[in-house]
Amino acid sequence: MVDLKGQYEHIKEQVNKSVLEVIESTAFINGPEVHQFQKELEEYLDVKHVIPCANGTDALQIAMMGLGLKPGDEVITADFTFAATVEVIALLGLTPVLVDVDPVTFNIDVEAIKKAITPKTKAIVPVHLFGLSAPMDEIMEIAKAHNLYVIEDNAQGIGANYTSKDGSKKKTGTIGHVASTSFFPSKNLGCYGDGGAIFTNDDDLAHTLRGIVNHGMYIRYHHDVVGVNSRLDSIQATILRAKLPHLDSYNTARKDAARKYSAAFRGIENIITPTGFCHAENTICDTCNCHVFHQYTLRILNCDRDALVAHLNENGIPCGVYYPIPLHAQKAYKDTRYIEADFKVTNQLVKEVISLPMHTELDDEQINFITKTVIDFVSK
Repeated sequence: MVDLKGQYEHIKEQVNKSVLEVIESTAFINGPEVHQFQKELEEYLDVKHVIPCANGTDALQIAMMGLGLKPGDEVITADFTFAATVEVIALLGLTPVLVDVDPVTFNIDVEAIKKAITPKTKAIVPVHLFGLSAPMDEIMEIAKAHNLYVIEDNAQGIGANYTSKDGSKKKTGTIGHVASTSFFPSKNLGCYGDGGAIFTNDDDLAHTLRGIVNHGMYIRYHHDVVGVNSRLDSIQATILRAKLPHLDSYNTARKDAARKYSAAFRGIENIITPTGFCHAENTICDTCNCHVFHQYTLRILNCDRDALVAHLNENGIPCGVYYPIPLHAQKAYKDTRYIEADFKVTNQLVKEVISLPMHTELDDEQINFITKTVIDFVSK
């Protein structure tokens, strides 16, 4: 699904040199490389504050802690996403409120958000799923009207642009009150272990977050807030520094591969290809970068999706089903408040979606083999 070895070969010399320099310096935690990466990512995103941490799940939890959310507060998020998004809500004693998604973009449904708001609602967590920016104009309008926080889950969307209705563009993760991301190795910007970060333009919130990630300390052994131990180590930071200048070209390569996939599948009735969605156009956009294709995810109609998975595996083609079970149906998150009729889209998507290999090293021969194998099966 991801060719990390091939990607590494292009930056091998720089990565090896930088990692050895960190080892020789012995500045393994909060060393100069971490602070430099922080500054470079702030500049890339055009955001005031980046707070590095140990992983993307921690980033999301720390963001919620920094906002001062209390047990019983309701947090609205999408039913169709990875469990970490709802996991941290539950861990903090908050009340997760899962809602359905849009069938075209797979992102959180704006009308479903509106229906889910109660006097206990305190925050909305839009997920930029599979690398496509969520409808942030509408979400921010809802948040403003109801005095809610917006916490962007940008684990799959780093480098994506969101084009507002007025034509202005911002990087995903810089629009809400705070955002989280993951540097898991398979991400568009991934390290060689675990890593994450939190973004915000709020000075006071940034100060709080910096304390939380370091045991609540601003001065050693002075614990001013309840914190956690969540730090990005220097070796991962130096790897991310080597990769960051290539992020836009990585995302362009992913978009080019997605365009070739979609061209091959054009006209195949049983296949719905993903779109890039912005206010400019509802295609894989050439004019913006609203979809960075962390995953290239098809919907397979009137065909046995699971049999297709088996067929691809038999032909040596990796694939993934993200996600096979809705969060509202997971044992850990079942709740009598949920009504199946409210999750019509998600319940359909989990039967239809399949993600094909997507990475920076895909070539035409691989894409042709993959698409032909899929088409041969669904056209039988």
